[in-house]
Amino acid sequence: MNPNAVLLAFEEEAILADELAQGLGLPLKFIRRHRFPDGEFRLVLPTPLPPTVLLLRGLQQPNEKLTELMIAAPTARDLGAQRLLLIAPYLAYMRQDMEFTPGEAVSQRHIARLLSQFFDHVLTIDPHLHRINHLDEVMPAGAGLALSAAGLLGRWVAEQVPGALLLGPDEESGQWVREAAHAAGLDHAIGSKVRHGDAQVSLALPDVPVDGRALVLLDDMASTGRTLIGAAQGLLARGARTVDVAVTHALFNGAAVADLHAAGVRHVWSSNSVPHASNAVSIVPLLAETLRRFV
Repeated sequence: MNPNAVLLAFEEEAILADELAQGLGLPLKFIRRHRFPDGEFRLVLPTPLPPTVLLLRGLQQPNEKLTELMIAAPTARDLGAQRLLLIAPYLAYMRQDMEFTPGEAVSQRHIARLLSQFFDHVLTIDPHLHRINHLDEVMPAGAGLALSAAGLLGRWVAEQVPGALLLGPDEESGQWVREAAHAAGLDHAIGSKVRHGDAQVSLALPDVPVDGRALVLLDDMASTGRTLIGAAQGLLARGARTVDVAVTHALFNGAAVADLHAAGVRHVWSSNSVPHASNAVSIVPLLAETLRRFV
């Protein structure tokens, strides 16, 4: 093992952290956390720390975690870290990328800037970027490192459903669907959103033959699942033989997965970027390939 580097993590991410530490040949240590009755946190980091510290912290349900990072990062530097890299498989607040109403905070810009003040690099997977092309546009050049799990998901789909048609439910999913289809040698198509007013949006499915075909809906993330449910129902109504779902980030809220199945979706697959029962594809090889150049 490399004595000059360590992987730090929090206990609830122990499974992914252990797999990643083994993949990198690094020691794994945990940050201990205690919550006081008033809601404040007490964090205890291992000491001393080597010159290179990789900190794993997914930012799903991010608000408390951002506070933890603002405490943990400078503490790590006090304890010996000279190079500090955040591994945030899911990077929060990337969707809010423009001011839609006067005075609205552009969260993407501010959270990206905040993290780059505490960490030398931020490594993430499939950040929800649409009006910018790269994290360099909201972080110092080279600080943000964005990978994509689309190829991993595409190859998984090809193994599970040979000859499937990959379909993106809307234009925003297009970049991931194209990459996944290319990696797996599958056909693909992309739907679109049709706005009927400020609050009403419907899906226009692509004009491709789906009767009797196996369809897999693919996107970077899913929370309520409403977009995927609408697409699945439309595809089944047009005669699709089966409809499955594959997403990078399984942010599913409440009964979202049950609702997907109730709408006729057969399988729901995700990467383990966010811990969830649907996890089927490991992001560790993808992360390790990039992280090896730092350790």
